[in-house]
Amino acid sequence: MKLIDTMKQTAKEWVADIIRREGVQAVPVMTHPGIEMNGHSVRQAVSDGCIHAEAVISMARKYPTAAVCTIMDLTVEAEAFGAPVVFSDHAVPAISGRLLNQVESIGLLQVPSLKAGRVPQYLKASLMAAQAMRSLCGGAHSAGLRPLFSGCIGPFSLAGRLYDMSEIMVLICEHPDAAHVLLQKCTDFIGKYCEALKQTGANGVLMAEPAAGLLSDDDCLAFSSQYVRQIVEHVQDDDFIVILHNCGNTGHCTHAMVKTGAAAYHFGNKCRLDEVAADVPPTALVMGNLDPVSLFKDGTPQQMRQATLELLEKMKHYKNFVISSGCDTPPGTPKENIDAFFSSVAEWNALLPVRDSNTIKKK
Repeated sequence: MKLIDTMKQTAKEWVADIIRREGVQAVPVMTHPGIEMNGHSVRQAVSDGCIHAEAVISMARKYPTAAVCTIMDLTVEAEAFGAPVVFSDHAVPAISGRLLNQVESIGLLQVPSLKAGRVPQYLKASLMAAQAMRSLCGGAHSAGLRPLFSGCIGPFSLAGRLYDMSEIMVLICEHPDAAHVLLQKCTDFIGKYCEALKQTGANGVLMAEPAAGLLSDDDCLAFSSQYVRQIVEHVQDDDFIVILHNCGNTGHCTHAMVKTGAAAYHFGNKCRLDEVAADVPPTALVMGNLDPVSLFKDGTPQQMRQATLELLEKMKHYKNFVISSGCDTPPGTPKENIDAFFSSVAEWNALLPVRDSNTIKKK
């Protein structure tokens, strides 16, 4: 295969190259081990763009990932709107209260600027990490590009954090027009934020829309996917892709997910990945879905190896498969489990010629 020039390969070409290459590429969503490796707390990393970027870069240098991701923080955009956030040294931030208390408050909600809350720090982290990744490109990564995917929340998940997750389920039933007004405001801000992330040099965004998994396929299309599609159409191009993450999908709303036109789909461990992959276009990536808690954090290296090899076996017929964690690996994930994951992927890929030869002999 002719190698593509490092400086010329686009994000779209990277996707196509992943699909046509032999072997499976690994892109776990994994920043907290880097934070801990550098001796920092979660609170510091989600508040300081420099510390955040250092964690991303440290993980990129240590592990042979085909791409790297920034922190999956589902409070940044809600905080920019004014929602209260609780911080911890050892846990991801969380929204602590409801910003919008009644239907009438939706009309008064203002779309914030990109200077609000911690957004500037996340843009700084994306800029610094993107610059570092350009210097780390190439080498053992024959695809030429080693992308940086910055994180953002999805429209329905953001709306749920502003209005309360239980209450928004009532809102879409009793006041769907008001729900659409709120979702459009969320979409306008996320689109603006994604455009700013694009300008930092990131190669795409990993958009976390887990709350959409609470919806039926039809409702997911109406209250999530049509808004995600607006963002995809606004920012996705040859140089910048959208990866849609929905760890709430058990397989019931995959059709709605793929209506967004995203370049890649990232699934959680609640679904059978070999089944949902059949609903994803072969030109888009299927990513997932090893349990970030029971395997990466709480499992043993032996359990990690077994689960990794089992998933690789199940997905062996999908050329567009990228193995990943089902969500962001949490704080406290042991190094031994991460090592077991990567060594298992390497083991699988090393035996690929042997498996192919045995398949030919059987035929």
